[in-house]
Amino acid sequence: MLLIADANGKAAVAAGVTGDLTDRISAVDLVRAAVPELGGKGGGGRPDLAQGGGRDIANADAAISAAQAILKG
Repeated sequence: MLLIADANGKAAVAAGVTGDLTDRISAVDLVRAAVPELGGKGGGGRPDLAQGGGRDIANADAAISAAQAILKG
C-alpha cells in the first residue's frame, strides 16, 4: 500500500507491506522511489512501514508510477 497525502501543499508519503511480502519488497524501497518525484530526498523506516515527504504534491501520479515500477521490478 502506498499513500500520498496533501499536507498543506507539501506531499506526505507512507508505504506499508505485509509481513509475508517483506522478503521480496520493502516499504522503504517504495517510499524512496516515490519521494524524488515529489521533490524530496530519502525516506525511511522499516521493511513493513516507511515514510517520507516532498515539496510538490502536484507530481503524485509520477510518484505512484515510480513505486509501481519497483513492484514490477
